[in-house]
Amino acid sequence: MSRKLPLISSSSSLEIRNLEDLGQIVRNQRAAAKLRIDDAAALCYVSSDLLSRLENGRPVTLDKLLKVLDGLGLRMLVMPVCDAVLLKPELEALRAGHKPSGDLCNTSGRDV
Repeated sequence: MSRKLPLISSSSSLEIRNLEDLGQIVRNQRAAAKLRIDDAAALCYVSSDLLSRLENGRPVTLDKLLKVLDGLGLRMLVMPVCDAVLLKPELEALRAGHKPSGDLCNTSGRDV
């Protein structure tokens, strides 16, 4: 029996407040890449069981989480809440295809 790909959830948040949020982001990334769970697990060098646990919001070790994130092309950014409050609207605008306000963008063309 072939496994079906998960549907991409449109309610996925940029902010992770619990393991379920993290699992949904991982599942959405896998779905966007059109990877079955066993193929994604092999790509990340983890077991299908571990990837399933992660996607379902159950705990996994940090080293395995980082393997999965790297294998699926995701990065984790940890920052103070006050910075996240400023950055979140800019990221949401980019996701929606809108031009960000420019407050947090480097428009000079030079590296900051």
